[in-house]
Amino acid sequence: MSLSPDKASAAASNLKPRGSSQGGMRQYNERVVLQAIRLNGRLPGAEIARLTRLTAQSISLITKRLLEDELLIKETPLRGKVGQPSVPLALNPDGAFAIGVKVGRRSLDILLVDFTCTVRERWNLSYSFADPEQILTHLADCLVKIKAKLSPHLWERVQGIGIAAPLHIGGWQQLLGLDADVVARWERFQLKTEIAALTGLPVQSIKDTTAACVAELVAGRGRDVRNFIYVFVDTFIGGGLVLDSHLHIGKHGNAGALGSLSLGITGSANSPQLLNVASLYKLESRFIAAGLDGRATSDERAASAAYWPHTQAWIAETAPPIAFAMLNSSCLLDLEGVILDGCFCSAVKEALIQAVVTSMQDFNWEGVVPPQVLAGTIGSDARALGGALLPLYANFAPDRDLFLKLDG
Repeated sequence: MSLSPDKASAAASNLKPRGSSQGGMRQYNERVVLQAIRLNGRLPGAEIARLTRLTAQSISLITKRLLEDELLIKETPLRGKVGQPSVPLALNPDGAFAIGVKVGRRSLDILLVDFTCTVRERWNLSYSFADPEQILTHLADCLVKIKAKLSPHLWERVQGIGIAAPLHIGGWQQLLGLDADVVARWERFQLKTEIAALTGLPVQSIKDTTAACVAELVAGRGRDVRNFIYVFVDTFIGGGLVLDSHLHIGKHGNAGALGSLSLGITGSANSPQLLNVASLYKLESRFIAAGLDGRATSDERAASAAYWPHTQAWIAETAPPIAFAMLNSSCLLDLEGVILDGCFCSAVKEALIQAVVTSMQDFNWEGVVPPQVLAGTIGSDARALGGALLPLYANFAPDRDLFLKLDG
């Protein structure tokens, strides 16, 4: 599926939210106003009218309703100009909440996100491999903590849960040394259905790396880059695809699946995939073989003196195949940029990006314009944050189709 280019993208920075001053458009116009403030920050009524092309009278009525619904708050009046001081309006952080759940192969992340997309609380659970029952138990414990932190009034404003998880979480069994019983349980387990039954909240789901791409599109560099491949390095490397500021997920929800890109040209079924050489499980293996903690892949220890030689060796092995993937993607899509992020510290990310840029020079780009390689801005929270954005945007963004059809 690709999102219709003739609809306003709720995630794009170049969105110019335009409403209609005719009757019968209240809900849509409210969403347009909320989106204008979300994209531009606090705004006085006159500026909202200019951006949305709604009349001053319409803006007055709409913002009055949004203030009454506690979705907007008034900030300190702006003084110093002729006439009455203007009163900026801003999103009320307590206006709505969502819960983002990232189910990974090595860890579970749960975020409580407010109406401004700020992470209020986070919980993390690490494991050797995801077990369905363990995930439900931990989520249930976190829900108790979330309810304890939110008053009953605020709990009613929780819009739902967004799940970010691999499409085939039980896949690559031999590569990761997975227990056959756990894999069999995942084949029988309906994650979305079980979480909905556990929580009683609306639940939406999305592929984990696509969720990370959503977070970057909405809250990161996607505001400035219209056409990009998103690369996220985790246990397995993966990605997402954004064209004309619209998320594309493909017929099977798997567009941008860079990890499955073949690195061979012989036609052999045994040709390695990108994930076989450019994933964090390879760095984890290097650490363990050296007698170090494999879990250090996701924290600053990976850049410390004891770990750095092994990290450098992994970067040297990883950068060329990522550059190769960028070349092939650019030939097909004529990309503006590649945004690279991952579940690692900033020092490792910066070193990997520099190595990828250097490796690009070893390939023949004749006839193709190399894309700019940019660092992602969200980091490890990207997948869970992208999940939390699903219910928030479904309920409050003017482009109602932006994330609603991801499960279809």
